[in-house]
Amino acid sequence: MESESKSKGPSARHKEKKLKRKEVLEKKKAVDELVRAASSETDHLASFQAFRHYNRNGVSVCLDSGSGDRLSSSVKQYVCNLVKANMEGPFGAEWPAEEKVKRREMVAPEARYIFVHDVASAGADGMPSAVEAKGEVVESVSEIMSIVGFVHFRFLVEEEIPVLYVYEIQLEPRVQGKGLGKFLMQLIELIARKNHMGAVVLTVQKTNLSAMKFYTSKLRYIISSISPSRVNPLLGSEASYEILCKAFEAEAKAVLEEGD
Repeated sequence: MESESKSKGPSARHKEKKLKRKEVLEKKKAVDELVRAASSETDHLASFQAFRHYNRNGVSVCLDSGSGDRLSSSVKQYVCNLVKANMEGPFGAEWPAEEKVKRREMVAPEARYIFVHDVASAGADGMPSAVEAKGEVVESVSEIMSIVGFVHFRFLVEEEIPVLYVYEIQLEPRVQGKGLGKFLMQLIELIARKNHMGAVVLTVQKTNLSAMKFYTSKLRYIISSISPSRVNPLLGSEASYEILCKAFEAEAKAVLEEGD
């Protein structure tokens, strides 16, 4: 008895290939559209008003949104300085080259930001006086606030999966260890889910042990199947970083966590 594949004529096999190609192209188009739509949104905090402010553990801050191609020169300088202060140590000898890459990345049009502003004065109820009851920052907010951290993220496609990729999450030492980092990552995950991203992905230097513990233990991220140590364990052991991820749906888990 002939196998099913042999019993099909050239015309049938050609139709199957065309149909499969069409399905692949349609899927790619749908994924690209998701990423395009997510990237086009100007304020990713708009749907999460409760996350506009954080007032816990002696820290009172407000958040706002930004994009890489609209950063003022002073904000660019701040971003550069904070990244260098926090990351020069973990990168070690790789830092001079990495710093040049990061300077280009931070001003790219596709770069999306959440800025963390320290509230200089708070109202009697403990809420920042620069924040209205509904959680929206008033126009004069810049006069009494200063940036103490930021998240730089982008919407990308990894292994045909739409993802939110965290390029940087940087906080000044005085607001670290106060639950703010976890708060920001929870917000990032909500933004990813709202925009139908399959996962949140980020890169961590192996020497940055505190960051690795934060993501894997506190937030339950895992080393992704696309991380060098899993792609090629022998060569990957020489890489200075790991790629971590948290997937939200079955296909993303299969591809980015399990590696199918």
